[in-house]
Amino acid sequence: MFERYYSLGSTSHRGMDEDILSLVKSIVPPLTSKKHKGQDGRIGIIGGCQDYTGAPYFAAISALKAGADLSHVFCTKDAATVIKSYSPELIVHPVLDSPNAVEEIEKWLPRLHGLVVGPGLGREDVLLKTAKVVIEKSKARDIPIVIDADGLWLVAQQPSVIQGYKKGILTPNFMEFTRLYEALHHEPMDISDLQRSIMQLSVAMGNLTVVLKGEQDLITDGSKVISCSIEGSGRRCGGQGDLLSGSVGVFAHWAHTASAAGMGRSVNPSMIAAFGACSLTRQCNSQAFQRHGRSTTTTDMIQEIGPAFKKLFES
Repeated sequence: MFERYYSLGSTSHRGMDEDILSLVKSIVPPLTSKKHKGQDGRIGIIGGCQDYTGAPYFAAISALKAGADLSHVFCTKDAATVIKSYSPELIVHPVLDSPNAVEEIEKWLPRLHGLVVGPGLGREDVLLKTAKVVIEKSKARDIPIVIDADGLWLVAQQPSVIQGYKKGILTPNFMEFTRLYEALHHEPMDISDLQRSIMQLSVAMGNLTVVLKGEQDLITDGSKVISCSIEGSGRRCGGQGDLLSGSVGVFAHWAHTASAAGMGRSVNPSMIAAFGACSLTRQCNSQAFQRHGRSTTTTDMIQEIGPAFKKLFES
């Protein structure tokens, strides 16, 4: 199955979606009483500042609801109480703007299976500098790193921070993708051929996995493009990207763990992880829209993670 997947062309169709969904199912760890807390994923979110507290919450709670055992948020001091008030499920560390922020975060890195950098991070130089160093420290620990939102702003300014890191995953929307492309290529992007453009960006970034969110989510590692076309809805409320980035963090841990165990080594695990998270996000969007229509928010979508996960990956 894994070999069949990698020989597929770039044309998206329902059969292809089903084939890749079966690969995602194969990396989902079974629930068993023999496991201990933390074994199925301890995910860290780097983000959350005075202006942006919702995004890191959405990413962290989505990671938990997708199946991670523990979810940590490393945010600024003035964001911590607010984020804690959203949910007692999250472990919140008010250290991102402290003088010794890197040291405070670094001591937790050995306990984390994956990192999501950017939700609600903001663009203050001191926070971006801390995020950059934390990315470098995490690369040294060989854990999957998902970069979204303001983390992508950092990458556009300093591509080398993640360039060539095989467990790096970028999840830009169209505007973020355009900024990244033009920063790497120093010329306008050809929007008439997005598949070609996304492959070019991935190659320029050292064959990182790139997820271009849109009407169809395009996913590439520079050698193949797969498209996730599971039906969502026309509702585009803020926060959906945070649901995606949080769940990518969990799926990436599962996929790389499966790969290390010898399952499907011919396939880039990050591609499978990205497809799983895109599928889950789109299914949540569809189910929430069926219930709430135009008034659908990301909070409604997060309530659908359990049923959507079961429908896609456990049926």
